Amino acid sequence: MSERVANDELKGRMARFRQRMQQTSPGWEMAVIVSKINMFYFTGTMQEGILVIPRDEEAVLYVRRSYERALDETVFPNIKPMNSFRDAAADFSRLPDTVYMETEIVPLAYIERFKKYFPFKAVEPADPQIAGVRAVKSEFELSLMKRAGSIHRKVLEELLPGMLEEGMSEIDLAGRLYAALLHEGHHGVARFGMFDTEVSLGHIAFGENSIYHSSFNGPGGNMGMSPAMPMPGSRGRKLRKGDLVFVDVACGVDGYHTDKTMTYVFGGSLPEEAVAIHRQCVDIQNKIACQLRPGAIPSEIYRNIMQELPKDFRENFMGFGNRRVRFLGHGIGLVVDEWPVIADGFNEPLQEGMVFALEPKKGIKGIGMVGIENTFVVTPDGGQCLTGTHPGLLRV
Repeated sequence: MSERVANDELKGRMARFRQRMQQTSPGWEMAVIVSKINMFYFTGTMQEGILVIPRDEEAVLYVRRSYERALDETVFPNIKPMNSFRDAAADFSRLPDTVYMETEIVPLAYIERFKKYFPFKAVEPADPQIAGVRAVKSEFELSLMKRAGSIHRKVLEELLPGMLEEGMSEIDLAGRLYAALLHEGHHGVARFGMFDTEVSLGHIAFGENSIYHSSFNGPGGNMGMSPAMPMPGSRGRKLRKGDLVFVDVACGVDGYHTDKTMTYVFGGSLPEEAVAIHRQCVDIQNKIACQLRPGAIPSEIYRNIMQELPKDFRENFMGFGNRRVRFLGHGIGLVVDEWPVIADGFNEPLQEGMVFALEPKKGIKGIGMVGIENTFVVTPDGGQCLTGTHPGLLRV
């Protein structure tokens, strides 16, 4: 079993959450955490149950399944078994009118069932406060992300070129890549916070498949296996000499992710214009990374970078056609798509210990998606890369 999250680590997270709640919602009296990811963040275990956080009392984790496993996995001090919400409600002689919950995550039907035993009148969102606390990583969290980044670098920069064979399908490569990541220590899943998103690995695409239409909120495209499973690659697209190979996948250790995109040129070369565009994307990544310092404003970084780009370069930048995204990077941690984002609207200053995946990319008709992505920690000296420094377009 992996190392338990230390009690001091858990206490610090809870204290920062209470402090942020007090700053943003001074009248708050109770928050209730339901999602397994946030439950893990605050308690060190993810079970079916609820974490009740009263403002003036100790938080309690009520577990329906599995209480015994929770005791094995965490040092969180207050864990109680429950058969239903009635058991938890019995511990509270008075309940507030308003409860703060993860409104971005919790279904309405769940809230209605919960209200039968916790008869509050209103629900307010706790999502921004949780996201703000999770955005700044501790040394413990960074140690796990550094391990994930090391695996990421080794597999994508050293091992993957040896997996490529003429005639293989995208899904053949996905299978080999997934096995290699697991062998090196990947925790086996890529978790996302965006609504109703399933990602087992990421995007594996040959040639123009990397700019194929996709509902996924990222610059890269993907044909996928079928309409029912639009990832991670196509069974029908076979690798040909001269193909651009686009690999955009997450890697994680003990819950914490890094994100990385590598491109390869198989058995040939790309036009010089495509190579020049790719190099410009790498330059953009490095320019953003230099600005990842405490006090910098994400929205200002985004606007300044975008305004400096030539008009012709902006066409098909961060996507292809009308399927373009309006960000240059995203926070990452327990899920791949955390706050904050290098985009308009994110105006809080960066703090040391925040982590971003920077991914400037550009689609090219007839070739595919060029560009790069790596994961960086905010430091006083600028972004520290966790996932390797190879500039991509690795020739195989």
